Amino acid sequence: MKKYDIIIIGAGAGGVFMSYELAQLDCNLNVLMLEKGAPLEKRICPITAGKVKDCIKCNPCQIMNGYGGAGTLSDGKYNITTEFGGNLHRYIGEAKAMELMEYVDRVLCGYGGAEAKLYSTKDSDLKTIALKNNLHLLDAKVRHLGTDRNKKILGEIFNFIKDKIDIKFYTDVETIDKTEDGFEVRTVKGDVYACQDVVLASGRSGSKWMSEICAKFNVKNKSDQVDIGVRVEIPAEIFKHITDQVYESKIVYKTDKYNDQVRTFCMNPYGEVVAENTNGIVTVNGHSYADPALHTQNTNFALLVASHFTEPFNDSNEYGESIARLSNMLGGGVLLQRFGDLVKGRRSTEHRMEKCFTRPTLRATPGDLSLVIPKRQLDDIIEMIYALDKIAPGMANEDTLLYGVEVKFYNSKIAVDENMQTVVEGMYAIGDGTGVTHSLSQASASGVLVARVLSEKYRGMSHN
Repeated sequence: MKKYDIIIIGAGAGGVFMSYELAQLDCNLNVLMLEKGAPLEKRICPITAGKVKDCIKCNPCQIMNGYGGAGTLSDGKYNITTEFGGNLHRYIGEAKAMELMEYVDRVLCGYGGAEAKLYSTKDSDLKTIALKNNLHLLDAKVRHLGTDRNKKILGEIFNFIKDKIDIKFYTDVETIDKTEDGFEVRTVKGDVYACQDVVLASGRSGSKWMSEICAKFNVKNKSDQVDIGVRVEIPAEIFKHITDQVYESKIVYKTDKYNDQVRTFCMNPYGEVVAENTNGIVTVNGHSYADPALHTQNTNFALLVASHFTEPFNDSNEYGESIARLSNMLGGGVLLQRFGDLVKGRRSTEHRMEKCFTRPTLRATPGDLSLVIPKRQLDDIIEMIYALDKIAPGMANEDTLLYGVEVKFYNSKIAVDENMQTVVEGMYAIGDGTGVTHSLSQASASGVLVARVLSEKYRGMSHN
């Protein structure tokens, strides 16, 4: 059994940046990173490769797992803000959270990200226009790398760290045990690795596993929110005046009917809609690319309604999964409906889709989202579309496309301190798997934070 100083479980944004920071600090530590997915160059979705037309539920999903995590094959959007994307600032302070996210941006720029434009909502007249229509544009700086450039940068980071730490792919961790000297990490294949400090960085796809580990070690965690919604696809010209200025416009609206908040999420100008597999359930997401040759004529983004729960129900992710399973049952995967058909109370059909002027970028089953999404959330989404139509005329056109469902699963909020350490000494948790961060920037920042904490710890031990 090989012993390490630190074992990082998961090679998502948090794990990548933690391993990078440890490598560049040159702490002379023995570090192992375990990842159940594939190396970067082998992360190819069969749909993207043209081998299949519909999601075949690969295990693990190439889009959700592998080096770089779920953010690798996304559009590489780093939002430098504390207004959304997580609550890291509540643990370490606003100034420190921003400093860490700015540092992550500098690292990305050093590996090729400087070629990507840094957008900002500052001094934009869009905020005023939105306010006049009861919409709220949140402040942020956004570095859009694009899926293609994001992969190249992650590849360069991997080349930097690969000879400085051990990395094992296709390695699914089964459990962790506490020992007198630290921890033993046992894989599904039966391999065992020992370490003094262990870092949980399994991401959103590892939510159930994280909950099991927390239960085993009596680490408090709370699951009370899930976001339910649709992925909207429109001709890019409709939102061009917004995306050209700020790229990622995070717009929040409070509905008149229910007083619920609806928000835009993950905007992809000239992008494509994609399916993704989370724990065997097919949901929808969006990607976009830096290379103009890969651009489409459409823009896509999510409209999400946050659902919070109180006692006696405490499994918000199961609620989201049940809705997604219903969509999978009716559509064999992702459902697609024209907005005009939805408001008229009729399902979209292959015949109606053939007449649709907006051409879908994802093959999906025409159907009726009102049979899947609860009435309250669906009413919220329809009201939001009409609200957005006031600042982006054409948003409420009949041929606006709605893909369902999009579900954002929030990992249970794990109880951690300002160093991201749990009540178990030597056990840390970083990234979106903690429920603390919900974005590439904040997940990456949390990895840098723990790398610095542990480097100081071991440096102090060497002086004793």
